[in-house]
Parts: sequence; C-alpha cells; structure tokens
Amino acid sequence: MPTPPRSPVRPQRPPQPSPARRPARRSGGRPVRPVRRRRPRWAMRALTTLSVVVLASAGIGHAVLNSLDADIARVDPFKDMKNRPEAGHGMNLLLVGTDGREKITEAERRTYRLGGAPCHCTDTVMIVHISEDRDRASIVSLPRDSYAEVPEHTDAVTGRRHAPHPLKLNAAYAEGGPTLTVRTVENMTHVKIDHYLEVDFTSFMKTVDVLGGVRICTVQPLKDRYTGLDLAAGTHVLGGGQALQYVRSRHTDGSSDLGRMKRQQRFLAALVSQATSSGVLLNPMKFRDVTRAVLGSVRADKGFGTDELLDLGRAMRNFSPSSSEFTTVPIGQMAYVVKGVGSTLKWDEPKARALFEALRDDRPLAAPHAPRPRAVRVAVAPQQIRVQIENGTATTGLGKKVDGALAATGFRTTGRPTTAPDSSVRRTVVAYDPRWDRSAKSLAAALPGSELRAVPGQGPLLKVIAGADFRQVTRVRADDPAQGENGVVTGDQVVCP
Repeated sequence: MPTPPRSPVRPQRPPQPSPARRPARRSGGRPVRPVRRRRPRWAMRALTTLSVVVLASAGIGHAVLNSLDADIARVDPFKDMKNRPEAGHGMNLLLVGTDGREKITEAERRTYRLGGAPCHCTDTVMIVHISEDRDRASIVSLPRDSYAEVPEHTDAVTGRRHAPHPLKLNAAYAEGGPTLTVRTVENMTHVKIDHYLEVDFTSFMKTVDVLGGVRICTVQPLKDRYTGLDLAAGTHVLGGGQALQYVRSRHTDGSSDLGRMKRQQRFLAALVSQATSSGVLLNPMKFRDVTRAVLGSVRADKGFGTDELLDLGRAMRNFSPSSSEFTTVPIGQMAYVVKGVGSTLKWDEPKARALFEALRDDRPLAAPHAPRPRAVRVAVAPQQIRVQIENGTATTGLGKKVDGALAATGFRTTGRPTTAPDSSVRRTVVAYDPRWDRSAKSLAAALPGSELRAVPGQGPLLKVIAGADFRQVTRVRADDPAQGENGVVTGDQVVCP
C-alpha cells in the first residue's frame, strides 16, 4: 500500500522547560534524558489485534474472525445448563451450520439451486477438538439424521415445555436453538463443549471467495441435479457458490448424508491447506478482507472472545493438512425407524463411546498407517453401499453366508437375508436402481462373475440374489481413501497432491 503524503514540516522552537518542572540532573550535572517508549511496529500491532479461526460445514464452511469480538453476533448456549460432562483436555468447539438461505440473493438462489423456505435447523454439526498443545485439530462429523433424545426443555418458538423425547439431531436447533443443540450433543457424546460457533451459507460462500477459491480433486465425475453440482473427474478450483454445491450435494450416488459429510471433510482439509499455505494467516490486509466478509454471518458464545481467537490464530499459523484429522461418528444401523420421527441413523454405541473418550483424553484419532491387504479398486467405498441379500438357490444358509461375507468386507448389509421367489438362480445377480449405477458396479466387483440388472425405481438399497455360482467375496476399496469410511483420515491424505 503506498505511503500517504505527509504534511509539510514546519520548523518549531524547541519547548522550554517550565520553571516548576525542570529536567532532573545526574550528579555530574548532565540532564537525565526522558525514557522514550518505543512505538510498536505496525506488523506487531496487527498480529496482536488480528486473528483467524478457520472452521467448516456441510452446507457451510469456515469462519475467519479477528479479535474485534464486539462485532460478532453473540448467543448464550450455556445459560442455566446443569449436570454437564466433566471437562477434558484441549478445547472443544461445537460448529453448527445453519440453513440461512434467506440471506442469499435471488440470482444466487437460481444459480445454486437454493430454492424453498429455510428450515431453521442445523444443516451440519461437527465437534472441532483443538489439542491442548495446539498442534492438532480433530474434527468429528455428527450426521444430521442421527437418532437423538433431547432432554426436557422449553420450545424456543412456542414457549411450551417439552418432556424428553426422540428426534433427529438437526431438529434440536429448531426446537430449542443453540442451548438445546449443545445439551443434546453433550448428552449423546459425554464431551463437554467449551465454545459454540454458528455459520451459514452466506459466510461460507464469502469466505471461499475472499480466499480466492479452494482446490478440490475428484476421482469420479460428481453430478447432482438437486444442487446443480456438475464436476468432471480431475482437479477444480471452486468459488463460493460451487463450493456450496459441493458440500451440500447428497445425491451424487447412494451414499446420501454419509458421502456428503466426507466431501465436507475433504473440503475442510483443502480450506485449511489454502489458508495455511497462502500467507493469509500472516497478512493483516488479507485478514481484514476475510473478516469483513464473514463477521456479519457468524454467531458465537459470549466466552469465545479475543484471547481464544488469538490463541487459535497462533495455532493455525503452524497448522498443515497433516495436523488435522477427520472422522464421522460410527453408524451401527442405517434407516433406524422411530415412530413420529421417521428414518434415522443409529450410532454404533461401543465404537462411538471409544471415539469420544479419545477426544476427552486429547488423544489423536488417527493411528499410524498400516499396510492393507491388496484389494480391487472401485468407485464407491463399500461402507457407502446398502445391500439386501436374497438366497436364489435351494442351498440352506447361502443367503446368510453371502450377507456375512459382504459385511466383513465393509458393505452395509441389512443383516436379514431373505429367500428369493426363484430358487433356481445359477448366476448371482446385483439388482440396482440406475441412479446408483456406480455403487452397483462397486458391489459387482466384490462378486466376480455376477450379473448387473437395472431395476428403475428400486431406490438406494441394492439387492444381491445369490446364485449357485457363488464362491467368495473379493475385497474391494475405493479409489478415494476418504470416501465412505468411518475410519479417520488426516488432511494430507485427502487434499489434492
């Protein structure tokens, strides 16, 4: 930035000491020079008054804030909360992404398929754990359709008192706002939430644009007619609108929300990489641009102030993609139907308990990489594919055998094989809805020699009709190491090479 012209310097007479206050003199008669306070350098002033927090979401993304916390909209999610979990080590932030489409312009609504009324619910829920030494960030995605039981509370809209009852996790915000959301997450995870941050579509898009876009790689083409996403296989630099399509899409294959959360995690890793490698964290002018773009779209708890932001800003300057790790809470049962609620995702309680215990103990979630057995590469990870098995032969127990073999390889079988109407099937059949053709090809790769049979309208649940030719299941894995896995990945594994 050019230095502004200075005003002409006019000669001035040196000030004369007042008779009442003459300069002190040393014993030798020489006057003592007054101590001049050094002016802090401009860069130091910037580093002590500016900081950044980079966070993500599934329809939302990262908020970058400075220490002017007075400009951040405040909420009080911890008001009157009792019987909370014990504090662990490190810092836990609950990152909530809200719909917020009422702030989007009409042109953006049309371009990025954001029609419809806002749901006033959470589109994404993540626990962001910052390690005590500030060297690691662990991000755990909590599916919005997770089965949850909310505690007794007062409805934020009607003022009615509600007894504890089941619902989907994303509905807790609509009923009781940030407070009920925090209470519900703490009840489910037994992890004490230290801070709450809430971002929406607007902050996400603006942040991506101010950062100059984010680079994303995809092994397979991604197309979703609901969001308008249309990416060819390869590397792309996504602007704010395209990035929103990318993290919101849930109809690119049969993975639905689980696949969407993996793309959100991949995007978050890429955004961390962009922010930490581009000099944004050390450039006060860039800080200013980013913070001006997003401050109006961020809400945080009252305790998340200057000290916390500066602390995180310092930590982020040393971050790299390998410093971040991502996972999704393990799912034990898909399509867990609850009366009055609908189809939900039921967590795998033992695995979820171990995951959240690691967060409380401030332990890394990612284990050292161990060599895996050789496997056939496929487009869609088996963990994303739901399968119903039918026994198409007269051989007793064949359906159960196939179900167990596919489940052991990672496929999400129903665990309840049935008998096919025809018991004379010679060649194993994979029946699928054409909209889930990539998932079907991945499943067929695990069943060498099987026949692919398109059944329009069948839906996301694939069907295997076991035939007399069945011998064994071949191990498969996705080209994309982050796709569909409940396991942990680090940022360097999922960003573009």
